[in-house]
Amino acid sequence: MERTRFRRAYLHPRFWPLWLGLGLLWLVVQLPYGLLLRLGAGVGRGMQLFAHERRAIVARNLELCFPRLPFVERQRLLRENFASTGIAFFEMAMSWWWPKARLARLAHVQGLEHLHAAQAAGEGAILMAAHFTTLEIGAALLGQLHTIDGMYREHKNPVFDFVQRRGRERHNPDSLAVEREDVRGMLKLLRKGRAIWYAPDQDYGAQQSVFVPLFGIPAATVTATSKFAKLGKARVIPFTQQRLADGSGYQLVVHPPLEDFPGATQEADCLRINQWVEQAITECPQQYLWAHRRFKSRPPGAARLYEKKRRQ
Repeated sequence: MERTRFRRAYLHPRFWPLWLGLGLLWLVVQLPYGLLLRLGAGVGRGMQLFAHERRAIVARNLELCFPRLPFVERQRLLRENFASTGIAFFEMAMSWWWPKARLARLAHVQGLEHLHAAQAAGEGAILMAAHFTTLEIGAALLGQLHTIDGMYREHKNPVFDFVQRRGRERHNPDSLAVEREDVRGMLKLLRKGRAIWYAPDQDYGAQQSVFVPLFGIPAATVTATSKFAKLGKARVIPFTQQRLADGSGYQLVVHPPLEDFPGATQEADCLRINQWVEQAITECPQQYLWAHRRFKSRPPGAARLYEKKRRQ
């Protein structure tokens, strides 16, 4: 695994529109933070109006996970969630391009000693996170304080992939972006005592998963967390972040490592993970990435929970 490098091929004319768009985005995020929050919320409101399929998924997930919440409250959550998603667009650019000192002023961090303890013991750390809209800036802020290698999916557009990787790796000269399919490389890093950002809260299909409850619904939950912890001889350390309502930045919390993990069975481990994910979501539901079809995979014989995707 090597840090990303610029290639002359990225200057091909077919990439010029993307470079132009990225340049305009760079200019926009030089604005004051408070103004970016308001602009992002406006972008989110536009998405809510025009992204019909995404809006339907968010509404369905909120209905499934909070069935006892009154409809008007779920609608309020939906609006706040789209606003948070719009803000995340600018947070991504901030984390890639803001000067490190300007970015660092937004961080309010607790629990960093748990990562330091794993490092002092020579043990790897699986920094278990969840897909909140603030994940990009949360990882960037923590990465300024501790070397964090991140799991990511390679983007189909090579220029965007280069910019994304460069932005994620810049916060610490020793950090690496690890392609999600590179399991062997991830385990090598864990055995060297490094910390890796990893989020097990999405539906990757039933083949590598077991069905355990999430908000009372059987959810296909990947068993990889247990395997990585065992094979990488690593601690599993939960990590959460929240955008603070007063506009002062982000609360980052590195939680104590899970005890007796891995446990007796993969099912028990996955249930513990989902219980933690559920608790993290409940504390800040408006900032979770509800646009993902979390319950797409179903147990044999169970009914479909989402409408079929519309053909483009």
